Amino acid sequence: MSENKDKIIEMVEKMTVLELAELVEALKEKFGVTAAAPVAVAAAPAAGGAPAEAEKTTSTVVLHSAGQSKLQVIKVVKALLNVELKEAKEIVDAAPKEIKKNVPNEEAEKMKEQLEQAGAVVELK
Repeated sequence: MSENKDKIIEMVEKMTVLELAELVEALKEKFGVTAAAPVAVAAAPAAGGAPAEAEKTTSTVVLHSAGQSKLQVIKVVKALLNVELKEAKEIVDAAPKEIKKNVPNEEAEKMKEQLEQAGAVVELK
């Protein structure tokens, strides 16, 4: 790195959070940059891709909590994911956690139903 970059990094390291926030605002004003610009750019493809989202064929199963019957949820997770009991317990204990990604929607609905019957709080994304 150049000497100037090293000096800048050294100065930033010594700044408080408040000073850093003020620096960011001053840079935004100086260079005419706003946080809204990257968001608008990122949102543009989403608007064009709205029909693709309606055709979404896979889901991610997210376990938010085991609820009151943790043992039952562990058993269901063990069966659904074909893992050992210890691993199933670790997955349930780590909630909220994505337990399976890119699952066909029909299979994801079945997984959600089984987990909810065991007492879990589940979401499909």
